[in-house]
Amino acid sequence: MTAKAHSDIRRKLKVLNYAKEIGNITKACRYFGISRETYYKWKRAYDQHGQEALINKKPCPENPKLRTPIRIEKLILHLRKTYHLGQLRIKWYLKRYHDIEISEGAVYYVLKRNGMNLLPKNQRKRSIKPFKRYEKKVPGHRIQIDVKFLNFTTKEGKKIRRYQYTAIDDATRARALKIYSKHTQANAIDFVNYILKRFPFRIHTVQTDNGHEFQVKFHWYCEDLGIRHVYIKPASPHLNGKVERSHSTDKQEFYQLIEYTDDIDIRKKLQEWETFYNCHRPHSALKGKTPYEVLMERLS
Repeated sequence: MTAKAHSDIRRKLKVLNYAKEIGNITKACRYFGISRETYYKWKRAYDQHGQEALINKKPCPENPKLRTPIRIEKLILHLRKTYHLGQLRIKWYLKRYHDIEISEGAVYYVLKRNGMNLLPKNQRKRSIKPFKRYEKKVPGHRIQIDVKFLNFTTKEGKKIRRYQYTAIDDATRARALKIYSKHTQANAIDFVNYILKRFPFRIHTVQTDNGHEFQVKFHWYCEDLGIRHVYIKPASPHLNGKVERSHSTDKQEFYQLIEYTDDIDIRKKLQEWETFYNCHRPHSALKGKTPYEVLMERLS
């Protein structure tokens, strides 16, 4: 008999003997934190078959016919490890690129069975106030721009900071990304020129916070180009919510998966990530479509 079996017998006999000793089954059950039904189940088993009937039985074996096929399971785990996608986005990805129909729940159970149902640094620490989602209908009508601060450590152990300038189209969620070594108005102006080349539509308005990089020179540069520049209310980052949320995606699905080697390498990888985000990654706010699919629909 195993140590686990001996433990089961000792624990249940302790309950049965205590109830017999005090002469009150209800108090005994309350003391050990079990129900009266459980007590009587154990007592009947003991009276009929002795101590061996108190050993916990093994759970029913898993039905292999109902389990997700190994080939699909490997694809799910690959998408999780490589891109840190959630179960809904994995479901969309498998349907889109592999023509595999699978439920969101089945994806979750595969991840849970393999200990991958939680992503690192991806758990909410506080409740989030409900908000009303708004969306422009025309590509380029409003572009949200913000800067993400990046902290890297070189191979020599030196800590460096870089700045990811991000622009996201309100209507389609299409993004343009570029990394700079300085956080200045000159780089913000350069980034405007960059997004004018990257986005295949006219930009009507850019929206930013009140950071020093978006002050007078930047403001009038945009206005001179015929682009309206507006500021969000101070201390209200939720008003730039789409670009702020996209930065969380960058952290979870991109920066957690790479190591810094040099600026040339990180810029190349960021361009690959920008292409993947715009053209291949299913977007939950777009009901599983990619930003460029929505862009083509809006421009047609």
